[in-house]
Amino acid sequence: MSTAPQNPNADARSQTSRPDPAQGPTHDLPKFVELVEGARTCMFTTVDEDGSLVSRPMAVQAVDPDGTVWFFAFSDAPKIAQIESNAEVNLSFGQEDTWVSASGTAVLVEDVAKKRELWNPFATAWFQCEPEDEIVSLIRVDTTSGEYWDSPGKAIALFGVLKALTVGGEPIDGDNAKLDLAE
Repeated sequence: MSTAPQNPNADARSQTSRPDPAQGPTHDLPKFVELVEGARTCMFTTVDEDGSLVSRPMAVQAVDPDGTVWFFAFSDAPKIAQIESNAEVNLSFGQEDTWVSASGTAVLVEDVAKKRELWNPFATAWFQCEPEDEIVSLIRVDTTSGEYWDSPGKAIALFGVLKALTVGGEPIDGDNAKLDLAE
């Protein structure tokens, strides 16, 4: 019986592949907002009635400084029933060399003034109605925790891999940290 050769760097590598710990909302909320505020879309994951996870792309309407993320949806969409049944959701953002995952609680908000505030030409084109129309639901996600991966960029990452292959050492892998988003 043969065994795979042991990687002499395995112990050291397992230490560096763990995310930095969350530092608390005072530090982590501004970092979360910085990482996702320009995102136009994210993957929005809900729990179906059978317990399976369901993800779909959703247009991000706004990200507040407190980490709240806002969305519009058709009121009869399956995601609305899923939120009513189980409000725990996950949001996954990916932009260029940065990825962010945030967990939280989704709330259906009946606030016409907030709908008007967030309404934009894209919402008009998508929903073909006014923000007051009952076919439009407003979803607020109160984020509670998350994690991000921020790569140094393709050129720097490639240089790090080539350096590791030629002279040794570890490739440059960027930042990875947990986020405490609950205030």
